[in-house]
Amino acid sequence: MSKKPLNIGLVGYGFMGRTHTNGYKRVADFFPELGITPVLKAVCGRSEDKTKAFSEQWGYESYETDFEKLIARDDIDAIDICTPNDTHAPISIAAAKAGKMILCEKPISRTTPEGEEMVAAVEQAGVANTVWYNYRRLPAVTLAKQIIDSGKLGKIFHYRANFLQDWTINADLPQGGAGLWRLDAAAAGSGVTGDLLAHCIDTAIWLNGGISDVTAMTETFIKERMHTGTGKVEKVGIDDACAFMCHFENGSLGLFESTRYARGHKALYTFEINGADASLRWDLHDLNRLEMYDHSDEGPQRGWKSIHVTDGEHPYMDHWWVPGLIIGYEHSFVHQVADFLKALEEGKPCEPTFKSALETAKVCDAVLESGKSRQWVNV
Repeated sequence: MSKKPLNIGLVGYGFMGRTHTNGYKRVADFFPELGITPVLKAVCGRSEDKTKAFSEQWGYESYETDFEKLIARDDIDAIDICTPNDTHAPISIAAAKAGKMILCEKPISRTTPEGEEMVAAVEQAGVANTVWYNYRRLPAVTLAKQIIDSGKLGKIFHYRANFLQDWTINADLPQGGAGLWRLDAAAAGSGVTGDLLAHCIDTAIWLNGGISDVTAMTETFIKERMHTGTGKVEKVGIDDACAFMCHFENGSLGLFESTRYARGHKALYTFEINGADASLRWDLHDLNRLEMYDHSDEGPQRGWKSIHVTDGEHPYMDHWWVPGLIIGYEHSFVHQVADFLKALEEGKPCEPTFKSALETAKVCDAVLESGKSRQWVNV
């Protein structure tokens, strides 16, 4: 059966460019029922040597060094944005005006107003769009969503999550540049709030509904760093650590923490949700397992159980191996590509859309505002 091609124009060749490209390359092999197949048409980056090398390694047909030229090409259907946060808005808005579909890395934007411009652009143009909150697509997390939506947990009381790293403890790290733009507020918008807590917040909203208000504390442990752009020691504008409490719209309470100063943690992302009848918890380091406590179990047998999410009945797993064999982080991007292509076939939005992802941006802004004011802030 012939398939309709979807010509991809990727902007950015770093870590996320690799994960997205891997998703495009593998989706047809494992989701053969899809009627649309991605074509690696072009990759765009500022360094010609690195962009050319990436295109050759990953199998792109061509490359560009100017995103406006990429967007202007008639042979590009979709623009995939894997660049620093300060470029998401201009690239997205230009792509929308040109009638291109858009797949944008998270967070959607540095600020809510910036995100609102992006939402307005895609809605005015009527182009398909999505934001790469890939953790939704891990089978255990999707299973948690299914269990929660079934009502099995009963009334929800608590949601808690953390995302811990340790890679910026070194005071000699500079801010800015290709590798360290996440330490530069102008490029990133914020620190752990937009980079790490955005993942936690998106998952939380997806699983437990909207957040109504927050109270937060933030800290920048190293106040000044050398800036690679100016060569001068400058004030650090991002948050190194953030913790916040919140009220969800369903009446439950939330507790979130993120830091890049948790020595020994490279990417510890966990969440737990407690209901009247059952609880769930998940850990990225053991991403194929979902733990559940069901109070309806027989008394002597009541306790936490571990669900190994590798059976064909579990979300996405019928497309992979035999029961019991695990998948990894990279598969979440294959799943997101598959969901985007399926949504195109069905004429439906692929969540999270720009509009949905804007809700996470609003929470992030409220968290940062509360961290400065030390007051409760409405979302």
